[in-house]
Amino acid sequence: MTRKITVICVDDHPVLRMGIAAIIAGEQDIELVAEAASAQDAIELFRIHRPDVTLMDLQMPGMNGIEAMLEIREEFPQARFIVLTTYQGDAQALRALKAGASGYLLKSMLRKELMNAIRTVHAGRRCIPPEIAAELAEHVTDDALSDRETEVLRRVAMGTPNKIIAVHLNVSEATVKGHMKSILSKLGANDRTHAVTIAMKRGFIDG
Repeated sequence: MTRKITVICVDDHPVLRMGIAAIIAGEQDIELVAEAASAQDAIELFRIHRPDVTLMDLQMPGMNGIEAMLEIREEFPQARFIVLTTYQGDAQALRALKAGASGYLLKSMLRKELMNAIRTVHAGRRCIPPEIAAELAEHVTDDALSDRETEVLRRVAMGTPNKIIAVHLNVSEATVKGHMKSILSKLGANDRTHAVTIAMKRGFIDG
């Protein structure tokens, strides 16, 4: 009997963790060895179990999934991750892949795709669904938003006027307007609201 592929599931929603446990329970070659409800728990459980594959949610209270992956990979460079998310956005997918994810799955795909993704990633290959790959390819030549532009846009999304954003970021209002002009150009947006909508869809900022 060959050794089973060991898996940890990290997600702050118990119902999703139960669903994943139920899917894996029917498999002969895969075993769920631990579940974590937070990124901090995930890091501790990883140290204990050293799983072959970690299923990592991206949006969690406190430390997010990308930060957790970076921290785990610093200690365990060979760690393999499949990101679980509700967002199809290319910017978020790119961040996850740069942080070390080998697989990227929308939660709506889990029932059909999860087992194949675990086996593929365990075998040392990437697993990126066609719709995510297409989204990445579509924007591969786009200029990415800088960290400061993302911060400005995050505050715009909360309804903060330029004058207040300038005070918070300790810059002039003219600088904030310059950032907004660059943001509109990079995202191909008509106005502030349109920019926020595009940025949420693509995963630059959370919805």
